[in-house]
Amino acid sequence: MELRCPDPSCNPYLAYAAMLRTGLEGIRQKLTPPPPVEENVYDFGDEQLCEKSIESLPGSLVEALGELERDEVLRETLGEHLYEAFMRAKMTEWDQYSIQVTPWEIEQYLPLL
Repeated sequence: MELRCPDPSCNPYLAYAAMLRTGLEGIRQKLTPPPPVEENVYDFGDEQLCEKSIESLPGSLVEALGELERDEVLRETLGEHLYEAFMRAKMTEWDQYSIQVTPWEIEQYLPLL
């Protein structure tokens, strides 16, 4: 099995707690994993992804936080205090990130003015 979603910069204690809990929840619910995909999914088009029921991970921090808000298992795993503190910290991080003007934006748009 390969699990590629934990980022190397993550908190390993929280990441392993989340992975263990969700794995145990799958066992408890007797979920059957989908068949393995041997092809390079990065080369798949939308139709192939849909055929194999492969969804994309969130594309931004705010999208990931929206997914976390809907995930009762992870919320329970973290506990209310840690969940609330984590969400506050990450929403602050997103707010700070989203108001930045990047060098790319300056190079792209400043000449238009």
